[in-house]
Amino acid sequence: MAETITFFVVKLSNLAVQEASLFGGVEGQISLLRNELEWISLFLEEASAAHIDDRRLKLWMNQTRDAAYDAEDVIDEFIVRLEHQRQRRLQNLKFLTVVLPTCVIFADKLPLIHELDGRMKEINVKIEKILANKSRYCIENAMMPSGAWSSSSPNEVVTWGEKRLPIVEEADVVGMKDEAEAVKDMLKINGGLEREVVAIVGMGGLGKTTLAKKVYNDPDVNGHFQCRALVYVSQVYTIRELLMGIANNVMPETDHMRNMGEIPLGNEVRKYLDEKRYLIVLDDVWSIQVWNRLCLHLPESNGSRVLITTRNQQIALDAYAKLYQLRPLGEKESWELFLKKTFPTGSRSTISQVECPAELEDVGKKITGKCKGLPLAIVVSGGLLSRKEKTPSSWEKILRSMEWHLSQGPESCLGILALSYRDLPYFLKSCFLYCGVFPEDCEIKASKLIQMWVAEGFVQARGEETVEEDVGEDYLEELIHRSMIQVVKRKWDGRVKSCRMHDLLRDLAISKAKDSKFFEVRGNIFAYPFNPRRLIAHDSQNISQHLSNCHRLRSLIGSIHIPQVNFWSCLRSAKLLTVLNLTLTADPDREIPEMKLPKEIGEFIHLKYFRFSVPGKTRFPWSIGRLINLETLDLRDNFRLDIPFSIWKLHQLRHLYLGVTTSFRMPIRDQRCFSSHLGIDKMTNLQTLYVEQHGWVMRRGLPKLTQLRKLYIGEPNMSSNSSYELIFPSNLVELILDHCHLKQDPVLTLGKLPNLRALKLLADAYIGEEITCSSGAFSQLEFLRLKNLTNLKELIVEERTLPSLKTLQIYSCYRMEKLLHQLQKLKSLQQVKLEDMDHSLIEEIKNTEGEEFDKIRLITSIT
Repeated sequence: MAETITFFVVKLSNLAVQEASLFGGVEGQISLLRNELEWISLFLEEASAAHIDDRRLKLWMNQTRDAAYDAEDVIDEFIVRLEHQRQRRLQNLKFLTVVLPTCVIFADKLPLIHELDGRMKEINVKIEKILANKSRYCIENAMMPSGAWSSSSPNEVVTWGEKRLPIVEEADVVGMKDEAEAVKDMLKINGGLEREVVAIVGMGGLGKTTLAKKVYNDPDVNGHFQCRALVYVSQVYTIRELLMGIANNVMPETDHMRNMGEIPLGNEVRKYLDEKRYLIVLDDVWSIQVWNRLCLHLPESNGSRVLITTRNQQIALDAYAKLYQLRPLGEKESWELFLKKTFPTGSRSTISQVECPAELEDVGKKITGKCKGLPLAIVVSGGLLSRKEKTPSSWEKILRSMEWHLSQGPESCLGILALSYRDLPYFLKSCFLYCGVFPEDCEIKASKLIQMWVAEGFVQARGEETVEEDVGEDYLEELIHRSMIQVVKRKWDGRVKSCRMHDLLRDLAISKAKDSKFFEVRGNIFAYPFNPRRLIAHDSQNISQHLSNCHRLRSLIGSIHIPQVNFWSCLRSAKLLTVLNLTLTADPDREIPEMKLPKEIGEFIHLKYFRFSVPGKTRFPWSIGRLINLETLDLRDNFRLDIPFSIWKLHQLRHLYLGVTTSFRMPIRDQRCFSSHLGIDKMTNLQTLYVEQHGWVMRRGLPKLTQLRKLYIGEPNMSSNSSYELIFPSNLVELILDHCHLKQDPVLTLGKLPNLRALKLLADAYIGEEITCSSGAFSQLEFLRLKNLTNLKELIVEERTLPSLKTLQIYSCYRMEKLLHQLQKLKSLQQVKLEDMDHSLIEEIKNTEGEEFDKIRLITSIT
C-alpha cells in the first residue's frame, strides 16, 4: 500500500518539475496534495514495517489508495485532453505561416485548467477527511511500536558489485538421493527398447520439479540418452509451444522452424528423434490431453523415456505411466535443507560444515517441524530467517507468527509464504506482486520484467545510479535472495537472464493483488462492476466486451484471440494505458489477415511499454509517432512489420526490438530526402537495439547512440554493400552479429571498442578463414562465442591480447583444426566450451602432454 502512494508522490514531483507549464493556476492544489501524500506515505511505510493486521487500518489504507488513484487519473486525463487539444489545433491551423501568441494558446486551455482545479480541490477535501478519520477512529493506536519488525530501505538493496553469492539451488541442497535413484530405476536406463513413461506425483511445493531436474542432470542419465529436453507445461499451453521447446533443447538449428504450425513442426521433431534415444521431461502437467497429443510426435522405439511431473495422479494412470509418489521430506532432510537456506555459506559445503548455534537449535527445529516436510515452506522460512538476527527472541517471533498460518489446513503454506511477503521492504512489494501477471510456470525474461517495472514506476533512480534498469536488476536479485523468485538461467556475466515464480508464490501474489486492487485476472470480472487498474487476460476468447468501460485501465497484459475484430475499438476508452503487452493468437487452420492498428493508438500518450506480437503482417499507423513517452517497443516476435517513418520521433525509447522483416514507409513528398540511417541517430536514449535485415543501421547512426549497451544485428549479406562501415558507439558492452556474412575480419575493428565485454559471432556472421586478435585488442572482453562460422579455420591470439577473457565458447566451427596452443596464451581463461568440433582438434586437446595443457583440459568442456 505504501508503495502505491510513494510511487505517485514521485510522479507528482517529476511532473511539477518537467511539466510546470501545463499546470498554470493549479500548482497550489497539486503541491498541497503532494505534501499530504508524503506524510501519508511515511505513515503507511511504518505500518507496513510493523506488519499490523487491523481492520480499521486496512479500511483507511484502502480509502487513501483510492483517493491517490483518483488524483493520478485526474492529472493524467488532463494531460491527455491537453495533448488532444494541441493536436486538433495543429491540424486546424497547419495552413498558417505565423506562430500563435502564447496568450492565445494559454486561453485555449483555460477551461481545462479550470476543470482540473475544481477536481483537485475535491480530491484534497477527500484527503483531509481521510486524514481526520485517522484520529477520529484511533487508527494511530493500532500501530505497534515501530521497529518491532525492521524493514530495509531502498538504499539497503545490494548493488551489483556487492551482491551476495546466489542462494544454492534446491537441486543441490535437498538430498533426495534415494528418490532420484528410485526414479532412475523406474526409467530403466538399461531396459527395453519401447518408449516408457514415468510420472512423479505429489502436491504443489513438494519438490517434484527439483527431483525431475536432479534425475535429468544425473551423469548416468546424461550419458545414456543421446538427446534430452525439459519443458514446462502448466495450465496454459499450446502443443506447438511444447514442440518448439523440445526442438530448442535437442536440435542444433531451429530458426527455420520458427513460423511452422503444429503439424509440420511435430513432423520435424519426430524426424529428428526417430533414430535417437531421447529423454523428454514434461514438468507440471495438468491435463491428459497434453500427453495424448504430444505423444503422436514422439517415436516409440530406441529405449526412449518420458518423465512427467503432475499434481493429479489420474493423469499418470491415463498415460499408463509408472507412478512415483513423492513424499514430504523426513526430519533429517528437512533440517539439512533448513540449515542450508538459513546459514548460506556461498559454497557447496557439506551439511557437516553448516552449524546451527546451540541456543537456536531447539526453536529452529520447531520451525522446521511446522513446515511438515514441505520443501517450499522450508526454503521460504529459511530464507526469511537468513535475513533476521540470529537470536532466540527473533526466531521465537517467527515461530509465533507461523502458528496461526500453519493451522489452516491444505492452504497453510500460503501463510508461510505471506511471512516473506510481509517482510519485503515496501519498494519490493509491487515488484513481487507484478511477477504474478505472467502465466503459471512461465519462464520470465529478466530484461522484460525489469522494463515493465520501470514503465510502471516501481523503480526509481537511486543516488548516483541514474539508470533505472540497473536498480531493477538489484531489486530482482533481492527477490531471488529472499527465495521469492527462482533463477532459471544466468547470463555470461552472472546477471539473471530468466526467472520463474513458484505456483504457490504466484497464488500468493494474485491473492494480495486482488485484495489491494493492484491487478485483476480475467475470470473474476463477472462478479462485480468491472473497472480494473491492471487487467491480466491470458488466452482470452471474449475479452473485448469487458474493455469498453475500462477508462481507468493502466496495464493490459495477456493474449487475445484474433477473431475479436472490435478489440481495438473497445480499448479506445483506456486513454491512460502505461503498459500494453499483447500476443494475438489464431486458430491453426485460420488464414491470418493483415493487422492494421487504428490511428487512435497514438492517443495513448502515457504508454511507456509496448510489446505486440501477431503471427501475420502488422501495419502501424503514422500516429505511433505521438507516443512521446514510450520507453520500450518490442516487436521482435512479429514476422512482417510495416512501420511509418514517424517512429523516429520516439526520442524517449530505451529499448527497441524489431522483427525479421520490417519495412519503413514515409510520405512521398519526403522520399527525396531519405536518410540512409533513417532517424536512428535521434534516439540517443537507446540502451538496447535489436534489428534484423536492417543494413541502414550500420551506416551513420550508431556512433551517436552514446547510451547503447547491447546491440543485436541480424543482417544477411551485410558486406555485399560497400557503403557499410563497422562503426559502433564506444560505450557498447555486448554485441551480437548474426548471419552478416562479413568478408573482412570484424575483430580488427571490434577489438578497439574500449567497453566491449561480450562478443557473439553467430551463423556465418563472418565468412573468412581466420580471426586474428591482435596485440592490445579487446582490453575488457570477458566472453567470446563463435558459433556456426562454417569457413573459419583458425583463431589466432597474439601476445597481450584478450587479457580479461574468462569464457570462450566455440560451437559447430567444423573446419577449425587447431586451437590448443592459442588457448595457452589466454591467461585469464576460466572456462572453455567446445561443441560439434573437428575430431583432430578434440584429439589435440585431449592428448597433448604437458602441465600447461593439463590446466587447459581442466577448464574445457567438450560435447
